Amino acid sequence: MNPRILIIGLVIPEPTSSAAGWRMLQLIEQLKQISSDIHFATAATESHRSFSLEQIGVQKHTIVLNDASFDDFVQHLNPQIVMYDRFMTEEQFGWRVKQMCPKCVTILDTEDLHFVRRARAEAFKKNEEVNYDTADCYRELSAVYRCDLSVIISKIEYDLLVNHFQIPEKQLLYLPFIEKEIEENDFKKLPSFKERKNLMFIGNFIHEPNYQTVVLLKKLWNDLRKRLPKTELHIYGAYPPQKVLQLHNEKDGFIVKGETENVDDTMQNYRVLVAPIPFGAGLKGKFIDGFKNGLPNVTTTVGAEGMSTEKWGGVIAENEVDFVNKTVLLYEDEFFWKQSQCNGKQLVNQQFSVEKWNGVLKNRVEKIIKNSTTHRSDLFIQKILWQNYLQATKYMSLWIEAKNND
Repeated sequence: MNPRILIIGLVIPEPTSSAAGWRMLQLIEQLKQISSDIHFATAATESHRSFSLEQIGVQKHTIVLNDASFDDFVQHLNPQIVMYDRFMTEEQFGWRVKQMCPKCVTILDTEDLHFVRRARAEAFKKNEEVNYDTADCYRELSAVYRCDLSVIISKIEYDLLVNHFQIPEKQLLYLPFIEKEIEENDFKKLPSFKERKNLMFIGNFIHEPNYQTVVLLKKLWNDLRKRLPKTELHIYGAYPPQKVLQLHNEKDGFIVKGETENVDDTMQNYRVLVAPIPFGAGLKGKFIDGFKNGLPNVTTTVGAEGMSTEKWGGVIAENEVDFVNKTVLLYEDEFFWKQSQCNGKQLVNQQFSVEKWNGVLKNRVEKIIKNSTTHRSDLFIQKILWQNYLQATKYMSLWIEAKNND
């Protein structure tokens, strides 16, 4: 059994820029357990940060939005499995795949639930309660219903879909980050407490929560600087906009560094990762990177969401004052720092180890492939949505295509 797999990507993976990039590479490694015949198609343009998929045996294709050329492409390729990278991609190409390859098994990689992140962002800006009753919510849930399986990265989001929105569990798979176990010998070789200095933050600035986190850090920096006068705060992240670059102030020790070539090497220079994340969704890759590099953090409840917080690799602050106090404590108390460092290592090994999650996607997908008719037999909302969606989306896309050809 070597079914052909097609991944339709929103972007070409950029593992050095964002957690979404190396998450996609993790999923590709899991898909390789199903098949060696894997293809990646995207309408996105390549950048200097784009990962070379060919070097891991994945064939890359360029496709065009709202264009019939995709119909010919997917019909000729004839994949048995199609994975959509985020719900927007399923909206754009799902109906074409359904028409050309009606029997193929479809998977939605949600990355995180976009409607959750967007609703929380709106609530943050307006200082209101979170309201999920939005167009984004219904668009994303519709994509979840249309697909045979949706990969969910956070247990919090999985529970929300099952318990609040009543999505059938057989259409969902909880699959968090998949990490190699952190070996004790490797961990002991990391720079010590005394060999590290300064605070850092890292995050892709295309992602709105990262920008808002830096804004909050700038607000708190005066208080932190007074308590830690010899300390600097360094801000890292790809695609920093001008509004982030303008926060740079070398005299005050608030340094915007921009993109880093090697996250591991960078993190091992610092003593504490500070991330007072005000809103967001999914799992935060920056903390996994930090734990692997012996870098404890101070964050918020939202930042730690989806991970076990009983023994957190650092501190979860309750408010801004607490955040400043706990950052100073973690930075200055070597015993507390070492305990937090150890907690982070244990968290990765216990919750995200490859031994625990390796093969889970393979087993689930192969089960659906063998019994796709049975799997879909009682998914009535899926059938209803496909009946209506094919017509509505098809004609909108065809109208855009006709307009583009004028």
